[in-house]
Amino acid sequence: MRHALIWLWKYLRLPKSIQLFLTRMFQDEFLIGVTGIFFNKKNEILLFKHTYRTDAWSLPGGYVKAKEHPKEGLEREIEEESGLFVSADNRLKIRTDRKTARIEISYVGSFIGGEFKPSDEVSEAAFFSFDNLPLLPNDQLIFIKRAIQNRRTSTINATYV
Repeated sequence: MRHALIWLWKYLRLPKSIQLFLTRMFQDEFLIGVTGIFFNKKNEILLFKHTYRTDAWSLPGGYVKAKEHPKEGLEREIEEESGLFVSADNRLKIRTDRKTARIEISYVGSFIGGEFKPSDEVSEAAFFSFDNLPLLPNDQLIFIKRAIQNRRTSTINATYV
């Protein structure tokens, strides 16, 4: 069923409201989405080119399965969609989508490794420095800025301990 939904998003370019309606028909009543900001050793940010989104690049993420911890769900989604391994270390933000019955939980973490393998959902994966980010949805850019600021603050605090 998941492949059918991906096909609809990819080829029909349905509006987000219709995508969410169809997703709800096949998912639980209340959706919990997870998104991650993952840094490599060069402090570059992992981005995916999703096949079903109108924006070319975006943060990796997905939906949590029943009885699954959000961190585990995020790590699983990234591995399934790309073959890459990450560690979702710290929760950055929880937000609700006022138009839909959906919560999104954003995490910050580290890239562990793996070899990228394209999937039905992700055609490319790449790391970008903050100064060279491609065009991203505004809310994701805000989260990335917050994650970078939090990393700088924790580094400064660690030097004074």
